[in-house]
Amino acid sequence: MHPYRSHNEVMTHMQNTSFNHCNLPPWVIASRHFNDNPHNLEIQGVRGANRFLFDKLDTISSAEERAHIFNDYMSVKFQLHQWENQSTATARKSIKNSYLRFLRGWMMDSNSIEGAVLKGWVESRMGLPPTFHKLRIPGIHSEAYMVFAMDRTKGSARTNAINSQLDLLYEYCQYELAQRHPNERWLTLYRGTFDASEHDVLETISKREQIVRLNNLSSFTSVEERAWEFGFTVWEVRVPLTKLFFYNDLLPNSIMKGEGEYMVIGGEYHVRVVPCTL
Repeated sequence: MHPYRSHNEVMTHMQNTSFNHCNLPPWVIASRHFNDNPHNLEIQGVRGANRFLFDKLDTISSAEERAHIFNDYMSVKFQLHQWENQSTATARKSIKNSYLRFLRGWMMDSNSIEGAVLKGWVESRMGLPPTFHKLRIPGIHSEAYMVFAMDRTKGSARTNAINSQLDLLYEYCQYELAQRHPNERWLTLYRGTFDASEHDVLETISKREQIVRLNNLSSFTSVEERAWEFGFTVWEVRVPLTKLFFYNDLLPNSIMKGEGEYMVIGGEYHVRVVPCTL
């Protein structure tokens, strides 16, 4: 058996999604074995096509200045600063609705249209379909998946090249993580939930430890106390840096809800239930 194969080989919800735009196949990225022994994830062609940006970032020691360079680069590359000059209202709206709008939408409600677009990016680039969007998604042929797909389509129509914008955002996030955590492969993060049964439990290791399948994109925090604000059950999870899509202080004037917020790409995770000490 290949070392990355999980016990159920090919997950039911990943049927017919055997391709992606990444350097590793979906079943590898989704597996618990990848999380135990992570490798770099790269969106095909993004670093090469934007070599000028990353070469420029290499010359700057200040994280804040790098963030401003990134924002300026995104604005020019995708003409985000030109939205007022467009000839039609539709064109103006398409450009104005940049990646920042979708991040804000996620922070307000991960089951929003903006949330569907971000989950759709993970599905497209990593090959991991969502398992929850407004309701449980048992498979890509289900009615629940169609609800997600309709929201994703509505959201994608609102903006210009949103997947390409998110490609570059992910690669920039990975670049910054490498600068801030040069000798680390994981971060310990926490997730609070009011209904832990929303997630598929694949294996029970002990009373407080399980292998669960997380949604393809989920919110976490690095602050345990804050996680309790979001549910009666809190999980402690060791998350590979390569599975971090975005975090609260990546960009200036953070748009995240609070300190220590992270957006985590899903798959099979080893979680430890944190005991409540109240």
